This record gives sequence, C-alpha cells and structure tokens, in this order.
Amino acid sequence: MLEKAPFLRLDEEVATRLLTTALREEVNKAGFDKVIVGLSGGIDSALSLYLCVKAFGAENVIAVRMPYKTSSPASLEDAQLAIDDTGVESLTIDITPQIDAYFERIPDATPLRRGNKMARERMSILYDLSAQYEALVIGTSNRTELLLGYGTQYGDSASAVNPLGDLYKTQVRQLAAYLGVPEPIITKPPSADLWEDQTDEDELGFNYLDVDRLLYYMIDRQYTLEQLLALQFDDAFIRQVSQRIIRNQYKRTMPVIIKLSERTVGIDFRYLRDWGS
Repeated sequence: MLEKAPFLRLDEEVATRLLTTALREEVNKAGFDKVIVGLSGGIDSALSLYLCVKAFGAENVIAVRMPYKTSSPASLEDAQLAIDDTGVESLTIDITPQIDAYFERIPDATPLRRGNKMARERMSILYDLSAQYEALVIGTSNRTELLLGYGTQYGDSASAVNPLGDLYKTQVRQLAAYLGVPEPIITKPPSADLWEDQTDEDELGFNYLDVDRLLYYMIDRQYTLEQLLALQFDDAFIRQVSQRIIRNQYKRTMPVIIKLSERTVGIDFRYLRDWGS
C-alpha cells in the first residue's frame, strides 16, 4: 500500500515513543493515572488501546464495548481479540434499550440520525464510566476523519486526549501492524458500524489511500489546485475533499465564544499559558 504513498511512511519506533510519552504526560498532567477507551472492534480504537497499554500498563486501561442490536457480531469478536491480547479490564454495555426508547417516537428517523445518536450515547457512557474509574477518555479519531469531518461531534470525535489525531488512516494501519494489533482487525474494511453493512469508504465515496495522498499534498505540502491537478488528481475529487474540510471546520474547534470582555476564555485567556501571568 505504501508503495503508492512512500511519503506517508512512519518511523514506527519513533512515532510510538513520541505518542506514548506525550499521552502519558498529558494524562498525568491532568492528575490521572488511568484511561478508558471505547473499543469498537475497528483498527482506530484498537490502536488507541495498544498505545494506552504501552503508555500506562494494562492494569491502568479499561476497554468498553458498546454494541447496538444491529452491530456486527464480528466487531464484538474482533474487540475481544484486542482485549485478550492486551489483558486489559473490559466492560460490555448494550446501548439498544436507550436508543430504541428514544426513537420509538421517531420511527422514520434516518440511519444518519440513528448513527449519530448511537455515537453520542457511547461517548456519554464513556464519560460516566470515566468518573467511576477516575480515568480519562482517550480518543480514537484519526487525522483523515478529523479533516473530512467524518465523525459525530460530541460523539466519537470527543475525548480528553487523542493520540491518533495526527495520523492519517494509512499511517494508523502501519502503526497498528507494528504494535501487533490482531490481523483480522487490520485487514477488514473500515466501518463505524453505525448501521448494518455500513463501511467508511462506501459512505465517503472514495478509499482512504487515495484521500490520504491528496490530503498530504493539500494540507502538509499546501499545493495549489494547479499543482494538485498536475499530480493527476481528479478535479471533482479535489473539490469534494476541499469542501468537506471547509464545511466541517466547526467540528475541529471548541464551541465559538462570542467575545465581549477583555480576556475571553480560549481567546485571550488560555490556561495554562495565562494562569498567574
């Protein structure tokens, strides 16, 4: 795969060391020793789990599976592979009762609405459990998803610390293989498992390698439209991706605070930088 995009190749040892060191520092700085991860059975959450185990030890990591009645049984099985391999404590919480109770009054709700509700319900559960276990919630959204807005605001895109947010999906696969994530998790089609037979690439309309290549030149290299076209990227594809990045900027920021005072939170006052200065 990386033959088509050698510029995305990671130094796995260095990347692992940087990610686990920073993860440990950020969690400890907040006064926590434990972390909690929502484990879907997919590659992103599995990689977050393996990085957490490397950073904190299996005894300080809690993995939570949160299936809905239409979730793929294979996803549960794949998540269990990661749990068994790492030896972390795990919980399984069926979200079907609360999701169905909500949508009883909205029987014609679209799959997108149902999927978003499931994602937010799962994150709500993780944050509740974080209080029980005194453990910070660790993110599982990769850089490709964040740039494209392919995630649910205050759902799967929420977390206290995200170790994957600067890794393209192609790099997630590379690092997952390096850290020993089970092969069935790495090789299966990526899916948020929000509804039956859903896959990321079918929903997006393009594959991750192609969009990662484009994003690299568009974001990292800051190529112009003319330069991207010269690399044989399709004009419609470029514009589709560009529009997604622009449209979903609101998902990548904290809520906008309308400025009124001299020292507005998040604008002029940024703890820790400004505290006591």
